[in-house]
Parts: sequence; structure tokens; C-alpha cells
Amino acid sequence: MLHYALVFLVIAVIAALLGFTGIAGTAAWIAKVLFVLFLVLAVIAFFRRTS
Repeated sequence: MLHYALVFLVIAVIAALLGFTGIAGTAAWIAKVLFVLFLVLAVIAFFRRTS
């Protein structure tokens, strides 16, 4: 999931450099959502493993 977040981040940066602001904003939003989801699942997995 972190891989997909990084892929969407790269897509957002490239789209922003080329002037596609709508696509860049959407890709950046998707990257943020995937990164937050990754963090939540990582924290859950960490606490499940320690208990």
C-alpha cells in the first residue's frame, strides 16, 4: 500500500510539472489517503503483535 501511495505521489508531481492541476490534485489526494491508511494499518499491526 505504501508503494501505491508513492506511485500516486510521483504521478501527482509529474502532472503538476506538466500543468495538469486537476489530475495532480486528485493523485495527491489519493496518495494522502493511501498513506494515512497505511499508517493506520501499520499501527494496528504493531499493537496486535506486541500484545
